[in-house]
Amino acid sequence: MKLIVLSLFLLFLTLPGQTGKYTEIGGLPPVPSYAVSAIREKIVVDGQLSEKAWAKAAPITLMFPWEEQMGVKQRTTVRLMRDQNYLYVGYECEDADITALHENRDDPVYQDDCVEIFLKPSDKTDHYFGLEMNARGVLFDYYYAFPEKNDRGFNLEGVLLKTSLNGLLNQDEANDQGWTLELAIPWKSLNKLAGRLPPAKGDEWRAQINRWDGTEAKGRRLSMWCASGLKKPGPHNPERFGKLIFK
Repeated sequence: MKLIVLSLFLLFLTLPGQTGKYTEIGGLPPVPSYAVSAIREKIVVDGQLSEKAWAKAAPITLMFPWEEQMGVKQRTTVRLMRDQNYLYVGYECEDADITALHENRDDPVYQDDCVEIFLKPSDKTDHYFGLEMNARGVLFDYYYAFPEKNDRGFNLEGVLLKTSLNGLLNQDEANDQGWTLELAIPWKSLNKLAGRLPPAKGDEWRAQINRWDGTEAKGRRLSMWCASGLKKPGPHNPERFGKLIFK
């Protein structure tokens, strides 16, 4: 009888959609998984996403968890792949008004039209790396010892990053269509948390992918890969990061 009660208790703890240490909203689906394919094609980081490998990578379409936000819902598609030296991330962002004012490394680019990726290589800690990049191609990166301290002075070495705009930056009357961003993160830059670099086939990391879109004056909207389970719009909850499975 005790064994049955214990089993039911453990089952309850592992049911999808339960709130947790940081998760505030119940009833959420299990977090998704993404297979990160290994490639041999050389990738030129120019913001174009023109290599055949990008077209072969499975797309992720970001969701909009908070209906109370006032910004326009504009589509964002993200693809990931890897080789022996880099993790590649490609973003395609619909955008009728491309806005990015910040120009220097570690500026608060999340106030602009911005895309993000959070990487948590280790299941032994809630700490993770954050990379946030605006439509200018400006990087804000940090080491988040979640939830205690966000080390904004931490810089990942050797990150490659380019954007390509289909429109005019910071021009209200322009007929903007969108922008793409191409990112290459060196495996060796992630050694503060990762135990094995590059990851071996079958290794699993946790990650969150986001986009901040719009301005405070015209309306902002946050979209993301995995619903963060927070009551107020925000992406920082490692319990709700999705799974990257390396192939």
